[in-house]
Amino acid sequence: MIDFKKISRNCTLFLDRDGVINEEKPGGYVNNWAEFKFCEGALEAFIIFSRFFAKVVVVTNQRGVEKGITKLKDLLEIHEQMEAAVVAADGKLDAIYFCTDVDESSLNRKPNAGMALQAKAQFPEIEFSQSIMVGDKRTEMMFGKNLGMVTIFINTEPGGA
Repeated sequence: MIDFKKISRNCTLFLDRDGVINEEKPGGYVNNWAEFKFCEGALEAFIIFSRFFAKVVVVTNQRGVEKGITKLKDLLEIHEQMEAAVVAADGKLDAIYFCTDVDESSLNRKPNAGMALQAKAQFPEIEFSQSIMVGDKRTEMMFGKNLGMVTIFINTEPGGA
């Protein structure tokens, strides 16, 4: 359990999307807004996050776009609708960064630092050493650790402990 009293108001929260904010689609990609389903409690969590973190940002690998499975316009609509739902629930979402590259060596693809560097360029006050990364995959934990962040692993596998 996170002790929110110990979190500096200057901290930035980095969140993965699939499996953390929304339910993953078994065996595939969330290709449009109709397929997007918030994880239980996710919208309520954004209300808490907005009180405790200076910035809340999403960093998400979305290679389905480059593979031709997901249309870029649909990905952008998902993010627009997701942000609107968060704001309507009295939460905040400062930015969403995504990487559509298939190539694992792409600077922007997690666990590489590109999306974090984009966030730092947009919000120079971000200090990675005072940031938290929440994810459900090893790549997200590596992303956070490589940048000196505290990492929080969420196990969203059925029957996971």
